[in-house]
Amino acid sequence: MAIRAWISGFLKGAGGTNLESLGVKELTRVDELDPVLQATAGAPVFIFKHSTTCPVSAAAHRQVAAYLEAAGDTAPPFYLVKVIESRPLSNEIASRLSVVHQSPQLIRVDGGEAVWNASHGGITVDSIRGVTA
Repeated sequence: MAIRAWISGFLKGAGGTNLESLGVKELTRVDELDPVLQATAGAPVFIFKHSTTCPVSAAAHRQVAAYLEAAGDTAPPFYLVKVIESRPLSNEIASRLSVVHQSPQLIRVDGGEAVWNASHGGITVDSIRGVTA
């Protein structure tokens, strides 16, 4: 079922829900990363690294949006990093969290450390639910 949803999303191309309308905050600068990582001492957050030119990333974007729409106010904080537009920040996240850069990529950060990450077709509503339950 998850693979069918991912393939359907892939074939639809770019577009979809504006994540910011679902409470996602876009990070654009390296100096915005420290407060986000410090906040994870009390509760986990997710960082979604997204390419605005890639159809695979567009499919993952739709999966994140679908999760957030379903979770509503119970969703943990999500942050968006557009990897092409914010390359230095994207590289800093990979370095600081010791996670090999991929795009699209969803990283769960808890206690200042990456405790889970998924990329490409691994970013699904079900995979996100699995690490937020």
